[in-house]
This record gives sequence, structure tokens and C-alpha cells, in this order.
Amino acid sequence: MIAQLPPAKMHIPAPIRAPTFLSRRRLFEQKLADLSNCTDLKQLKQMHALIYKHSLHDNLLVAPKLISALSLCRRMALAVKVFDQIPNPSSFQFNVLIKAYIKNSEPDRALEVFCRMQLSGVPPDNHTYQFLLKACSDLKSVGMIHALVEKCGFYMDPFLPNSMIDAYSKCGPEGIRAAKKVFDVMGERDVVSYNSIITGLVRGGQLVDARKVFDEMPQRDAVSWNAILDGYVKDGDMAQAFELFQKIPSRNVVSWSTVIFGFVKTGDLEMAKALFDRMPVKNLVTWTIMISGYAEKGLGKEAIRLYRQMERENFRPDDGACISILSASAESGLLGLGKKVYRSIMKNRPKCGTVVSNALVDMYCKCGSLDQAWRIFNQIEKKDLISWNAMIHGLAIHGHGPKALQLFNEMRIQGFEPDNVTFVAVLSACSRSGLIETGIRYFYRMESEYRISPRIEHYGCLIDLLGRGGRLDEAFRVLHEMPFEPNVVIWSSILAACRMHNAARLAEEVLGRIVKFEPLINNDNYNLLMSSLYASVGDWSSVANVRVTMRERVSGVSLIELDDRFHKFKAMDRSHWISERIYETVDGLNEHVRKIGSVSARGVDDILWGMPADHDVHEMKFLGGLGSTGLPIGIESGKKEQVLNWLKVCHVIYKRAELLKKQLVD
Repeated sequence: MIAQLPPAKMHIPAPIRAPTFLSRRRLFEQKLADLSNCTDLKQLKQMHALIYKHSLHDNLLVAPKLISALSLCRRMALAVKVFDQIPNPSSFQFNVLIKAYIKNSEPDRALEVFCRMQLSGVPPDNHTYQFLLKACSDLKSVGMIHALVEKCGFYMDPFLPNSMIDAYSKCGPEGIRAAKKVFDVMGERDVVSYNSIITGLVRGGQLVDARKVFDEMPQRDAVSWNAILDGYVKDGDMAQAFELFQKIPSRNVVSWSTVIFGFVKTGDLEMAKALFDRMPVKNLVTWTIMISGYAEKGLGKEAIRLYRQMERENFRPDDGACISILSASAESGLLGLGKKVYRSIMKNRPKCGTVVSNALVDMYCKCGSLDQAWRIFNQIEKKDLISWNAMIHGLAIHGHGPKALQLFNEMRIQGFEPDNVTFVAVLSACSRSGLIETGIRYFYRMESEYRISPRIEHYGCLIDLLGRGGRLDEAFRVLHEMPFEPNVVIWSSILAACRMHNAARLAEEVLGRIVKFEPLINNDNYNLLMSSLYASVGDWSSVANVRVTMRERVSGVSLIELDDRFHKFKAMDRSHWISERIYETVDGLNEHVRKIGSVSARGVDDILWGMPADHDVHEMKFLGGLGSTGLPIGIESGKKEQVLNWLKVCHVIYKRAELLKKQLVD
């Protein structure tokens, strides 16, 4: 017989007591104490209502906390209303409002509050001038505050001279000289004074002077070391930067991140990764630097591997990290990495903000996924001008000129005013779609209707538009009449137009201009273009001369991404594991192109290389041209390849690829 256990004592929960007046009061006081750091808008509105209920909205201690909290939530209009209800604001309340405007990047408003303060007869204190110096962005404003500081007798304040050095150093070479004068006449310098002038000198590019001050410092802190380290990194002197890094007595995450960033920017990813692996404590900034560095170099496999490792270590990219990685992915065409960032965003956030959405639109456009870019664009709740510009530019670069112009008109209907960037996209849309007269009209409407003075990039678009349309005389007239010296981009645009319209002798003249900007000995883009141009007019001796200069060149590479795997191709490359299938596919496509009449009888190699048909056929070039249109090419059945970094493809090849895509898809 099993013995029965004695019955357990029944647990009776204590009755829930209604909150007393005293407990409610204590809770309210606790919330008031934390009010100035509140960033939850819903909670802030509740507190705002309670403050009014208790008639504390004009309290000299509560009102400043409420102003600070509203400024953190970007509700400056409400913050001003709270300030206006204070009966006789003191310098403390004025300072809170000035500081709030500065934190919200509205320095002009901060200066207006200072003027109102003076008109009200409220004397400013030393904190007022410290805040105002942060609002100053030009030498004249800083000089005015400097004069007021001396007039009011605050110059001996230990903090104000440091703030003045920082403010002056942001105002160009003259500001740097003024900052030096302030530093030289300081009675007593502390470590902050030295750090301020070192940071200012580094910002102004005066690294030698900055190092001299650094060496003279009686004692240094982490800020001192990091400031001079940043100077060497910005100067690109990584040998000196690394030597200094090794001498830092106590390295922090800023020191590590700075030197890793330096090696990434100078292209030494091996050294950057070695330091990254040795870094004792990594943060999101360092992960972002390394992933973006790999992405910028087109090393998609490494970037994706590192991104996965970052996620495994429970780092979640914030807005800054997402934008940085997406931007690098866009410039290198790493669609796979961009997709991974997008999936992380969707997984970890209830909704995507405008700034990150803009970066996604830009990335998908530049990687050729217009449908996905369009879907994200339509999901942006609060579109800004950058959103519209990114989508218009994406449509433009892919040859959808009419759609881009339609979107531009829709943007205007929605009340957005175009800027310089918008018109670069609009003119590019006209140029790439052959809308010559429309593009010319938009160019002249920029100034007459929208009050936007054309910049060199707008003139470049107009010249490209005329050149593509065969109006080379007009293009040259614009080039000579524009108020800017033509740069290498514009001359290259003219050269491409000469190739397009078989103007070989004119191209030689243009090439002579380009030589002044950059040497052509190792520039195969121009050599290929000229070789193709000479071939198109049958000048085989000139073709041979160009080929001689290219004989020692390093082969370029086309890179195609497929399901996070990267496939490299070079001319006449048969090293790929399914190269035979690829060549069979390309041969079949070439034959199909010939049947639809888009190539000459001489064949693919003649147009690509400008050589007779008995020379080597470089099919991989054609593959790059086809891939650049987003056409499925059959590395794996049913898959679409994304060309990441194709070599400069002759416009005939690109057009032929576009035609083939249309024939097969339609």
C-alpha cells in the first residue's frame, strides 16, 4: 500500500491592492526623473498629458526635461510650445532649447534662440557660448561668438577655449590659423586642449604640425593617440600608422577600428583581416568595415562568409551598417550580399525606414534587379527626394527612359522639387533611350523653370546625349561653350560616340586629349575601343599597332554570381568545371544572333576584337555582354546569372545581347 502524502498547503495569492495616491505620486516622480532620456514617443505623450494634468508644464525644472525629451523624439515644434509656456525663462531654459536645436541639426534655429535670449534681456552664461560654438559652421560666426566671449569676460573659462579651437578648426585654412592662435595664448592647457588642436590640425590636413603638438604633450590619453592615428590613416601612410598603433599603451576599440579601416582603404585586406582576427573585442563598426571592404573589392564570397559569421556572433546591423554594406554591394554588383542584408532587415525589424529603403532601392537597381527595386520603392511609406532619385536613376541606367520620365512627372505631382541629382538621372534616361530632343528640353528647363544651374555632370550628360545621337558637331559646340574645363569622363563620352559612328580620325584627336589626363599604355579600355573602331573602317594596320601595345597586358576577368557562388571567366578560359557546356551554349547563342541579323558576316570576334575571322574567338567577352543584360545563360538549368564585374563590352555586343534577350524572352 502506497502511503499518501500529506496535502500540500494551498498557496493563496495576496490580494492586488489598488495603487494609492502616494505610490502613484512616487511612480510619477520616478518617470519625471527619467524624462529627459525618454525616446519612446508613446510614453512621452502619456507623460506630457500627466504633466499638464498636474499643472507642471511651466515648472522651471520639469519643462526643460520635457523639452529635451521632445527633442530626442524629433518633435521640436512641441518643444518650442513647451518653452513658450515658461513664464520667465532663465539662461538655463534658453540653453536647453539651444542645445535641442543643435542636436536636431538646426544650427540656424539655435542662433535665433540666442538672439531672442538677448532681446529678452537674459544674460548668457559660459554654457550658452559652448553650445553656440557647436552651431557655428563658418569663420564669421565663430569669430562673432569669440568676440562676445571676450566681451563678457568668459575667456578664462577652462572649457570655452577648447570649444573655440574645435569650432575654428572646422572652418578651413583660415580657421586652422585662428585655432592655433587661441591655443598659443591659452594660459593653462589641459589634455583636452591638446586633443582639440591635434584633432583640428588633422582635420585640416596639417599632419606634420599635429604630430609636433602630439610629441610635445606632457601626458596623453586614448583620444590623443586615436586622433594622431586617424591622421596617418587619412593620409594613407599605413606604415607610420601601424608603427604608432603598436606603441599605443592601451588600445581600445576605436584604435583597432581606425587601423583596420586604414588597411581596408589602402587595399591591404590581408593585413586588415589579420588585425581583425586579433582584435580582442569587436563591435558592429569593425564588422561593417571588414564586410564593406571585401564587398568594395568585389570579393563576394569572403564578404558573405564574414556576414554570416557576424550574425552567428549575434551582431545585428543597424541603419549605418546596413547602408554601408548595401552601398558597397551596389558599387561592386554583389547581389547575393545585398539580399542577405535585406533578409536580416526583414527578420529583425518590424518595418524598414526610409534611409535604409533608399539604400536597398539603389543596390537592387545597380545589381540589375529592377523588379525588386520597384517593389521596395512602392513600399516606402515616407518617400523623400533620395527615394525618387534612386528609382529614376535605376530606370535610366537600364535603358527605361520613358518609365524614368514618367516617374519624374509623378514625383513632381507628389510635390517634390527636383535637385541636381534628379536631373543627372533624367538626362541619363534621355541619353540611354535616344530621346535627344526631350533631353535637350530638360537641360534648358533646369535653369529656366527649376532655377538649377547646370554643373559639369549635366553638361556631360548633354554631350553624351548628342554624341549617341550622332550629332557630334553639336556635342563639340557644347563642349567648347560650357563654363567648365572638360574632364576625362566627357572626353571618353565623345570617344565612345566617335566609335559608335565610325569617326576614326576624330577619335584619334579626342584620344590625344585623354592622354593628358591619364596614361594609355596600360589602359586597355581605350585600346580595345580604338582597335574596334579601326576595324569598323577596315584600317587593319592601325588595329595591328594597337594590338602590339596590348600584347603584355594582364587578362581581365568577368565574374558571375550564382546562388552565392562566384564563377570567374577570362578570354579563351576553359578551366571552369562545365566549360564545355558553357562554350556550347555561347556557340548556340552566336548562331542564333547571326540568324536574327544583328552581326556582320565576319562574326563575333571581328566586332569584339577588330580582327579578321581566322583569329581567336573570345567567347567569354560575349558571355559578359549577355550577362550584363541579365539573360539566363545555362550554367545551371533554370537559373539566372548576375554579372558582377564584366569587362568593357563593345556597344555592338551589348546591343546584340539586348536584342537576343528580347527575342528569347518575348
